[in-house]
Formats: sequence, C-alpha cells, structure tokens
Amino acid sequence: MTDNQQDAPAAARPTVVTLPAKVDTAASRSLCGQLGSALASATTVIADLTATRFCDSSGVRILLLAQEQAAATGVEFRLVVRSAAVLRALAAMGADWLLPVYPSLEEALRPGIRPPQSDNQRNPG
Repeated sequence: MTDNQQDAPAAARPTVVTLPAKVDTAASRSLCGQLGSALASATTVIADLTATRFCDSSGVRILLLAQEQAAATGVEFRLVVRSAAVLRALAAMGADWLLPVYPSLEEALRPGIRPPQSDNQRNPG
C-alpha cells in the first residue's frame, strides 16, 4: 500500500464486498443489504466474486441493481469474477455488457484501469 492510499480518507478508498460461493435467491437479501451499505458510503465498490462458483438470475439481478444505484449516485462499481460458470451466467443475461468485470482483485483495485473486454464485447454478433 502506498502512503497516498494510507492517508486517503476512508470514502476515497475502494470498498470490497466479498460474495459467497453461491449467489442465489437465498443469498440475495443479505447481498442486497451489503452492497447497498457499501454503495452509500464509498466512491468505488468492488464486488469480489473470486470465491463464487454459482450465480443464478436473482444474483445477477442484484448486481445489475447495484450497478444502477452506483450510476445514479456517482459511485464506481466493479466486479471481480474468475469462475467460467459465473461469467456464463452474466453473459446469458446480457450483464457482461453492463458490468465492468475484472479478472483479479489487484486489477480491480487499481484506479483508472478499465476491465478487459469480454468476448461478446470484442466480437458482437
């Protein structure tokens, strides 16, 4: 961590919300509260799905609602996704076009770095 990051006010530092292995209907209510709280108090929120291996449509919906809230309040919202199954779930609902997805937490934490494009974004068709 650099001195600038240590001296930065808490609101200026990214807030990381770690998601569970399964993001489904049962986890959605808790996830909604966690993301809502983070979005209300930070300038950048990172939803870390590194450990997530399953995400159903209710989970994708919560992520899209979080993105909508972030956009309305000027907060940057980023996802970290490594699981091919979760990436497929995002793509199946068209969310991979709307949500900035990073391959690692380290990349998502870097200010000003844009996520790599998904295959759908590179090759629309």
